[in-house]
Amino acid sequence: MNRRSVIFSAAALTLAAGAGLTFSKGSLSPVGMAFAQEEAPVDTSRVVDMALGNPDAAVTVIEYASFTCPHCRAFHEGAFQQLKANYIDTGKIHFIYREVYFDRFGLWGGMLARCGGEQRYFGITEMLYANQQEWLGNGDPATIAENLKKIGLTAGLTAEQVDACMQDAEMAKAMVAVYQQNAEADGIESTPSFVINGEKYSNMSYEDFAAVLDEKLGS
Repeated sequence: MNRRSVIFSAAALTLAAGAGLTFSKGSLSPVGMAFAQEEAPVDTSRVVDMALGNPDAAVTVIEYASFTCPHCRAFHEGAFQQLKANYIDTGKIHFIYREVYFDRFGLWGGMLARCGGEQRYFGITEMLYANQQEWLGNGDPATIAENLKKIGLTAGLTAEQVDACMQDAEMAKAMVAVYQQNAEADGIESTPSFVINGEKYSNMSYEDFAAVLDEKLGS
């Protein structure tokens, strides 16, 4: 498995320099570039955990993943689909998805996913993973911005909704702050990583995942 370092310290806030995108021009707004240097307290109340399954389940699984991580894409296209059918949709576990930002493009993906609210979040997440190579393209920021907008429109958002979300610098700053806080608290060093009832696990096959869940469920 290819491990990637999770970014901490004030430098991580520079990831949010991509907020304030102006899709029509593919450029970055001054406010998006400026807030990386700010040290004022960040209001994180708008950044809620995105979850599936039974909140009262005996087992809670927290996934840490990046929308730009190929291993995360492979997990979501494979093992996750089986976990969802056999453990999440059946109410056996509570599943929480937490975004990790290795780069500004992962942050942009998170901003777009959250633009649709809790009802559309996981649908947009699936689209981001399924089309990961296409929307990341050659890494050109302007092209990536346009590609993300297309995904948003396909998901049923309006151009105005997408623009408003992607220009929300305060939200981007809050998302980075929450990411840092959670990842540091759980000791996350690579993606995808999982915390199952407080115990950390690295990426694993569906069979290994199911064995861990069954043991914790006592089945």
